[in-house]
Amino acid sequence: MGHVSIVVIVYNDASRIVSAVESALAQGSEVGEVIVVDDCSTDGTLDALAPLAADPRVRILPRATNSGGCGTPRNDGMAAAAFPYVMFLDSDDILPPGAIGALLPIAEQRRADVVAGQCLRVELPDGATTVWAPLIYDRSAGADLPGSVIQGIEDRPRMLWDTLSVNKLYRRAFLEKHAITFPDGAFHYEDFVFTARVYAADPRLAVTDEVVYLWQVRRQAAKLSISLSRGAIRNWQSRVTAHRGVVEVLRNAGREELALHAQAKFCDYDLPLYLRELPQRDREYVADWWRITRDYLAGFDSEGIACAAVVSRWIAGAILAAPEPAELGRLVELTARPPRLIPPYDPAALPVGLGLLATAELPVAVDGRVRAGGSTRLSLRVHELYGRLAELGPRTIHVELEERTGSRPAVGVEAPLVPDGDGWTADVRLSTPALACPGQLGVWNVRAEIRYADGAATPVEVRAAGAQAPRRGIVVRPTGRVLLVQTHVTGGRALVLRVADGLQGARRVAEARMRRLLGR
Repeated sequence: MGHVSIVVIVYNDASRIVSAVESALAQGSEVGEVIVVDDCSTDGTLDALAPLAADPRVRILPRATNSGGCGTPRNDGMAAAAFPYVMFLDSDDILPPGAIGALLPIAEQRRADVVAGQCLRVELPDGATTVWAPLIYDRSAGADLPGSVIQGIEDRPRMLWDTLSVNKLYRRAFLEKHAITFPDGAFHYEDFVFTARVYAADPRLAVTDEVVYLWQVRRQAAKLSISLSRGAIRNWQSRVTAHRGVVEVLRNAGREELALHAQAKFCDYDLPLYLRELPQRDREYVADWWRITRDYLAGFDSEGIACAAVVSRWIAGAILAAPEPAELGRLVELTARPPRLIPPYDPAALPVGLGLLATAELPVAVDGRVRAGGSTRLSLRVHELYGRLAELGPRTIHVELEERTGSRPAVGVEAPLVPDGDGWTADVRLSTPALACPGQLGVWNVRAEIRYADGAATPVEVRAAGAQAPRRGIVVRPTGRVLLVQTHVTGGRALVLRVADGLQGARRVAEARMRRLLGR
């Protein structure tokens, strides 16, 4: 017997809607209906859906006019739902096998109004996956909520970081009792406001780390999703508008502490997400972004900014202090993961809160220069940070190269740190062939860990030294096989190595470059 209504929304997605609906039907008999709301598609979506209509559980609701957003069709689906629980699915994503089987028993056994599960972001076509909101759902990242049930999120404001509506199963009576709906019309980031309304209603919330949703990310698609369309300034304006709505929802519900934590979340997450991409934008975009951001931050409560991380407070303070874009390079590097504060350091202007940071949180800057041949040599310089490192006594640096797709194990090497003026230096060598991914392009992030006399450590992302420019080199292995090695510098000055093994790998390099050029 069915218990769940799954609402699938679609607009001009004929090539993918069938997979989405089939993944919902495959959840089994607990799914009483799959309601497909078509937002006035013009590409044959309804024709693609026609064969699925033979299943009695499939209900197709065509809209007469396009709503301009995702909220209205979801609201239509909710209003039409007939079963006790409801879940949402977008036409370009899928539900993994067993999603409803993981969520529904928890909802019923724990009497939960909402059950939230793990969402995986799947990068297509490569298939690399990352956990959405890992500090909430990934135990290996330190999450402690999975397996628990909480009454409201007042004591767990970290839940505000999960703004998705699709990785949750909702008791329909709860949504109806509190009149919880999505913003209607052409309102983007509608999930932000919907989840704020859910959290503001003080739900009995259960959390699981079972994977219940696959968010399929297509960065090379002809039409990018809202979350990937950050190159347009209206996208940032939409996000700010949605976030403002979140704060208003929480305040209107009397959730003042949560409203302050929502402001902190904006400083800690939304702001760095866009700031680190500013080097890719033109001057007009940067000026508009700075104005919009500064105007919005000016309305924040001081207590809200104070709830944010120390580095986030530095960024917010710098933007508020400058009417026009200023020191962008330094601000962008503060958004690195982990953050880094680059020279010069003014001894008369010690950053407020630096002394509060633990050793593992210090925003240390490590510069690197690469020379690639049969072995890859990294020349590193660790910068002192207002005397904090000297107090700790740096001893060694452990360098680790991580392949982005996870297709190869990390490659690591450790070297002693040698005092040199106002910092320390080290040279490390790695086998270039060890970085080859047979027949494909390997993309390696360069990370490191500074290790001190007392056993403590500071993790860092190695940045490209000022003299380090992007370059390519060819390495011929003893077998005669050719490796193409490319040193890449990101917009945030992070150092990246790309190693193409053989002709197929070189072709992938050329294709990636062509895609970037066509996307400009």
